[in-house]
Formats: sequence, C-alpha cells, structure tokens
Amino acid sequence: MFEVGIPGERPPAVVDSDRQTTHAEHPVRLKKLSERLLPAKMRQRLMLTSFAMVALPILLLGIILQHEGREALLNEKQDKLFTLARVLDSELGPGFDALLADLPSGWQNRQAAIAHLNAKLAPITDKIAASDPGVGCGYYSRRLDAIITYGPSKDYGGTVGRTISADHPGRDVMAVGKPSVETGPLVRGSIMNAMLPIIRDGEVIGYSWANEFTDAIERQEQTVDRTVFAITLGGILLAGLVIHSMSKRLSREVDVVVGGLAGLKNDLRKPIRPLRGELGEIVDAVNIMARALLDARTLTENILTSIADGVVAVDLEGRITAFNPAAEVMYGVPADEVMGRSYRQLFADHMHVASALLDTLDTGHTHIGVALELPRTDAVWRLTATSSVLHDGEDRRIGAVVVLKDVSERDRLMVQVMRADRLAALGELTASIAHEIRNPLTSIRGFIQYLGDGGEPEEWSRYSKIIIQEVDVLNETISKLLAFGRLRPPQMTSVDVAELINDVSFLANGPASVQIDLQIDEDLPKIDADAEALKQALLNLLINALQAIADDGTVVVTARRHGDDAIRIEVRDDGVGVAPNHLNKVFDPFFSTKPSGTGLGLAMVHRIIDAHHGVISFDSRVDFGTVVTIELPIVAPLPEETA
Repeated sequence: MFEVGIPGERPPAVVDSDRQTTHAEHPVRLKKLSERLLPAKMRQRLMLTSFAMVALPILLLGIILQHEGREALLNEKQDKLFTLARVLDSELGPGFDALLADLPSGWQNRQAAIAHLNAKLAPITDKIAASDPGVGCGYYSRRLDAIITYGPSKDYGGTVGRTISADHPGRDVMAVGKPSVETGPLVRGSIMNAMLPIIRDGEVIGYSWANEFTDAIERQEQTVDRTVFAITLGGILLAGLVIHSMSKRLSREVDVVVGGLAGLKNDLRKPIRPLRGELGEIVDAVNIMARALLDARTLTENILTSIADGVVAVDLEGRITAFNPAAEVMYGVPADEVMGRSYRQLFADHMHVASALLDTLDTGHTHIGVALELPRTDAVWRLTATSSVLHDGEDRRIGAVVVLKDVSERDRLMVQVMRADRLAALGELTASIAHEIRNPLTSIRGFIQYLGDGGEPEEWSRYSKIIIQEVDVLNETISKLLAFGRLRPPQMTSVDVAELINDVSFLANGPASVQIDLQIDEDLPKIDADAEALKQALLNLLINALQAIADDGTVVVTARRHGDDAIRIEVRDDGVGVAPNHLNKVFDPFFSTKPSGTGLGLAMVHRIIDAHHGVISFDSRVDFGTVVTIELPIVAPLPEETA
C-alpha cells in the first residue's frame, strides 16, 4: 500500500525514542563509514577509484546495450512479422469475393465457403510459414467470422473455421482498420502476433497475421544478453588489467617518493631519484626544498659553531635539542653526552644559570641580559643570560633557548677603564684644586715677602686686608670642596614641590629685565625628598639660567607628573647656551664657562639628584639657550631595593 500525502507537505519524521538523529550527523556518519570502508594504501584507493570510474560507465553501457539490443530484436521481429503479413495480404489479390466466384453457393454456405477459401489459400500460408521455421501465419474472414488458414497446416490446420473470442485483439484491428502487435497467450499459445487489416474497396474484410512463439524470442533475447554481458565483462576485466598495470607502475613511483622522503628525514644530502611527469616535478621541488633546508641547517650549524656565545635549546619537555661548542666550554661537558637529556636534571647544581631558561620554558617570560656567575674549578665565569621562547612555522611553542655571553673579560676591562677614568678625574680634580689654591697662595706669598722686606705700617694695614681676602677665597674653595666630597645622605620628608619651586624663584632675585615663568601642574603630588638639598639644587639651576641671559629674556620652570611613579622638572632659558664641545663636561667639578665660577655648582646639583635616585640631563645650543631636565621618583626606594 502506498500512502498518499497532501501535496507540498513533508511526511512526518520518524523519531527514535532513544536518540534523535539530526541532518548534520549524516555527513559525519557517511565520512566515517567511507573512511572505514576505503583501503588505507594509496595504490588500493587508486585502483578502487579508477576501477569504479571505468567499470561503472562500462556497466552502464552494457545495460544500455542490453536494453537497446532487446528493443532492436523486438523491432526486428515485429518488422519481420508485419512483412510476412503484408506478403499474405498481397497474395490474397482482389479479396475473398474473387476466390468464391467459382463456388456455386458463394457466401451462403459458410462451411463450404471456409473449405473453398482454405483450399486456395492454405498453400500460400504453408509456403510463407515454411520460409521461416517457427512462424505461424494465416487469414481471418470478417464476414465468415472464422479462421480461413493457419500455416503450417500440418500443425494448425485444426484451427480452420474457428471463431476468435470477443476480446481477441484481432477484432480491434478489424474494427479500427489499423495494424497491431500483441504479445501474450492467443490461439496457438504465448506468441508475438503481428496483425494487418485486409482492406478492399475501403472496407475491412478481415486481417492477415504472422506470429512467433515468445519463448523463441526470449531465447534470442537471452543470446543478446549473454553477448552484451560477455562484452561488458571483457571490457571490465580489460580495464581492470590496465588499471592494475598503471597503478602498479604509479605505485612504484610513489614508493620511490615515499622512500626518498624517509631517506631525506635522516639525511638531507641524499636526494630522491628523478622521475617523469607530475611526480617528477614534485620530486624536483622536494629535492630543491631539501637542498635549501640543508643549506639553511648548515648555515645555522656554522653560526652556532662559530659564535663565542653559548647557545642551549630545549623542547617542551625540557630535553636538550641544541648545545653548541661555546656551551660545551662553559659547562665543561661535550654535546653528545647531553643531547636529548633533561636540562633540569643535568644541571641541577647550576640552577642559578638554568633558572632563566627553565623560567622561560615554564612561563613564557623572556629574560634579557640577566647577570649570572658560573663557578668553575679554575675561576668564576661572569655571564649574561638572554632567554626566549622558540616557535615553529605555525607560531606554536616548541621549546625555549638561552644565549650565554661570557662577560668576564669585558667586566675586567670595564674595571680597568673605570679605574683609569677615576684616576684621570682625580688628576683633573687635583689640577683644578691646585689652580684654585695656587693663585691666592701666590698673592699671599708676594704680599708677605714684600712686607717682610720692610714695608710701611700703612702698607701693612692695606695689604693685610688683601691677604685676608685671599685666605677667605681659599677657605671658601676648601669648604665647597669638602661639601662636594662629603655630601650628607638626604633627610627624606614629604615635600611639596610646587611650594618649593615658588620659594626658589623668589630667592633667585634675577634682573628686572628677566622674567621667571612658572608652569606647575595643579595635581602635582608631594614626593619623598630632602627639601633643603633639593632647594639648593634648584636654586643653583635658576641662578645659572638667570646668569646666562645677558639682556631681556625668560626662564621657564615647568613641573608635571611623569608616568605613575615620577615627576619631571624642567628649567629652560633663552640665554647664550653652551658650546657642543663643553656639553660632556658641565657636571665635572671645577669646570665652568663663567670667568668667576668655581665649577662646583652643577657638579653639586648632579650629586644631589643622584642621591635622590633621580636622573638629570643637560641640553644646550649656542645663542638658543639651555634646558636642564630632572626626573625624581615620587616614592623614594627602600635601601635594599637600591643595592
């Protein structure tokens, strides 16, 4: 039984009570099923795919040939039977009336008319039936409503005189006057019967027929089927042999590629054997990439071998994957003894060295220039460690690497350079002190020598004042030098920088032609500082700025917050400026571009700012002015944080 639904409506879905299957699951199921059914090897897949692509068209062609062969056979049978029926029609001549003309009773005596017509027409039907064994043919008279002949007469003569049934297709042929072919059980059994109406003078007087047993036709159809089947099977087998041969050849070439790739995995110097066609192009491309990879690897190995820095790389499990010769020297162990082993376990005694690499491996944090010490039997090596994460071509983490730089010699040279710089600075300081002291001493010596040779009392009174002034100059120079050399630690308190700058600007007392412009942020925070020392430093800067302006000018003092944990103070003037060759000496003791300057003012400022853990910078251009910038922390670091 078929269920008929309303057009346009979908039939109700069948839902499993235990599990509902969605449409999205079917492609996944089909994919998994196909993966299970398809063979794993490429050759087998290729053979199966090629066989399906070739066999299906051949099989489809065989089906079409079989169908067309049957149709052609049936059409040929129908054409043959209609040809025989037409021969019967032509042999009948003018018709039954002419054949009954010499019968005295004519149509009146039905039996006599049937017998008379049979006697004249039976030889014709027997002859036609004999020309094609298995064929039956004859005439039917509509007026007599009887079979006139049925050849071969020896087999079917007994049917003469019979009347066909009311539903016999021959009655339709005589009724409509058109030929017809019927297959099925008729007078002599299951036959294919071609019936042709006999028309004389526009009137259907009967019909002629020719028929053949359907079992004979079926045997011929089976012969056609066997022939088509043999051809189809032969084509499929031939295609299978060709596919097998071609896949075997292709499989050998693929095996060459697979084997070559396996060989390249172990030795990039062994190229894959050249092949022809598209696989050959693939092989050439793989060989080119292998050579490029070999060159890159060789270059990397040469670089790692040549550089003086130690390089150690580990994978995600902490196993050593790279250990260059410099690292061998630093750790005192050959690379072949550590490759593939756990870095953490091998160098547990050097965890201060390993910590940078392992921390990067564990957390992904990068370390740059971490100072380390590596104890050795002969000495202690001073190193800097720089570690970073290793990524592959798809930016996935694959490990970590550390570069160890031996800075022992550099530090030794730096100590020597710093010692030389200190000695040079000490020499310059000694020379400056000697110069500052020599001039007053020379004056004092000259006056005393003069007075010792017998000067007058008036002269003693006048020159003693000069001697005292020179002694005061010496005392002031020594006092400033002592203050510079014995700078006391800053006494930290909470200082309002805005208020301090206002006080300093009031104390500066510059010329009336010079203006002091204060630009201070309203939300400037208080800082930890020594108020008196910081006031002294700012006062020195303001006095220097005012003295650098010859005529009209402006000194701008700005103070603003710098980041979250510092403030920035800037003193800018539009004075004469400092020559470029003097910029690197402005903070040196006893260096001054002013004729009467001691050269200790900016040096003292630098010492005060440095004691506050601040930074001071000096920038100047001749005839354009000078900018001094100070950065101070809002909260003073604790003593242990500055160690």
